[in-house]
Amino acid sequence: MARPEKVRLGDLLVQEKLISAAQLQAALDEQKRTGRRLGRVLIDSGAVTETAIATALAGQFKAPFVNLKTFQAAPETIALLSETQARRLRAIALEDTPLGVRVGMADPTDLAAYDEIVKLVKRDIVLAVVTESALLSTIDRVYRRTGEIDGLAQQLQAELSTGTGSDFGAELGLTPGVEDAPVVRLLQTIFEDAVGARASDVHIEPQQSGLQIRLRIDGVLHAQTEADIKIASALALRLKLMSGLDISEKRLPQDGRFNIKVREHRIDVRISTMPTQYGESVVMRLLINNAQLLSLDRIGLPPALLERIRAVLATPQGMLLVTGPTGSGKTTTLYAALNELNTPARKIITVEDPIEYRLPGINQVQVHEKIDLSFDRVLRATLRQDPDVILIGEMRDQATVETGLRAAMTGHLVLSTLHTNDAGSTPLRLVDMGAPRYMVAMSLRLVVAQRLLRVVCDVCRAAHQPRPHEREWLTAELGDSVDTSKCVEGTGCNQCANTGYVGRTGVYELLEMNHAMVQVANRGDPQEFAEAAAAQMGGHTLRRHAAELAVAGRTTIDEAMQISSRIDG
Repeated sequence: MARPEKVRLGDLLVQEKLISAAQLQAALDEQKRTGRRLGRVLIDSGAVTETAIATALAGQFKAPFVNLKTFQAAPETIALLSETQARRLRAIALEDTPLGVRVGMADPTDLAAYDEIVKLVKRDIVLAVVTESALLSTIDRVYRRTGEIDGLAQQLQAELSTGTGSDFGAELGLTPGVEDAPVVRLLQTIFEDAVGARASDVHIEPQQSGLQIRLRIDGVLHAQTEADIKIASALALRLKLMSGLDISEKRLPQDGRFNIKVREHRIDVRISTMPTQYGESVVMRLLINNAQLLSLDRIGLPPALLERIRAVLATPQGMLLVTGPTGSGKTTTLYAALNELNTPARKIITVEDPIEYRLPGINQVQVHEKIDLSFDRVLRATLRQDPDVILIGEMRDQATVETGLRAAMTGHLVLSTLHTNDAGSTPLRLVDMGAPRYMVAMSLRLVVAQRLLRVVCDVCRAAHQPRPHEREWLTAELGDSVDTSKCVEGTGCNQCANTGYVGRTGVYELLEMNHAMVQVANRGDPQEFAEAAAAQMGGHTLRRHAAELAVAGRTTIDEAMQISSRIDG
């Protein structure tokens, strides 16, 4: 393909009547003042959309506009440009064509970048135009660091085996400021790959056959790499050093946290170590500090349940519990509720272990068991601080439960979490933990049980005809007249790493402790209470909500059935 000619973007957009001359001049003035690219200035000001600019450039250069969200790029072609080169040149190699390699560029007017791409690819290139936001998102997604991780792991293993170098402690990253130590570079690459893959957790697990590193993405574990088990202790040692843990203690579990910067994100890492048969297993939860908290109306709550939750949040006292297993999104729901309650008129205190999100205007207290700063002790001190709203990270023991229930009886709105399987069993669980039955009946206002299920990828979603056992399950949950015309499945694509899913949403059920439920709870008959709870929820259960999302095309029937089987235990 012939080298493109120089084009002035502003003149092109005016010529195409996408912006006015006055808008161009204003943008040029802003560009001169800030040094930003003209296209970004115009997009940020709302004068023109990113897609409109890309389409206009594609027409000018007689090149196709490629929507990267739907385009299936070949991995071997993508590898023609490294991640660093792709980010710097704002380009990505897409596919082989009879005329050369098709390369998508966000700025085809950058002739210097075009010339460098030709030299790097060492073949003729066929130009395509892509939007910058889609390009950067695609680069984050497709450039996995597995090969680099394998290479760094082998380098670390070789240096550990030979013990070369004048300062072996520096090679292990034990000396402060040694950022080019192999173990430091390996961990940084693991974190970069995890963030790019949208992982919530990193698992480093010594096994008999070697060291296994896995990522949890949308609730499912995926293998990242396998390495020689000899490097396991070096990784654990470096992570303990970063977390301020005892590096000499390998026989007992330890918990800690540290902060790192990855791809312009500040990541709060919660770390847990545990001694296993073949060495210390390390699990790290990744929390993006600058992630925007969701509001209650954006976490997937059905409108009827959302209305009832907001009604309880508007009351001055009582307890609201969010229940479910670890990783079911309980903390996200509680913080969404706090977001709505956080006004200058309310004093809010949280008691957490650990503090997962930092909210302005809220007093957050970190529990520290080693110095006897327990949930119960902090909670009793909290009551003397005259709060309106109290968030307790978790109801862990009898003392915390009783103190929280008393606070809910005496003019405080208390929010907390509890590990139970469903909403109906939660009040009885509190009684089992030692709370007086009358206190549970008087203080508990609302129980929200939830799970997370994966959402079908928008790019590769396709119609799905339910199989006989799937239709039977849907009929049992939603009735004989269930409409399955919107049922879908994901076929797998670059956007979803061939899983068919991108992201997760919540499924919920809600038990409201009204007057009738309080009376039944006070009678102390578990069977009677379970029947009354089922009647009060009116069939609006976790299973039913999952089935409704499946027939609405938000998730697959298979995913909804798997969630339901885990709810049933």
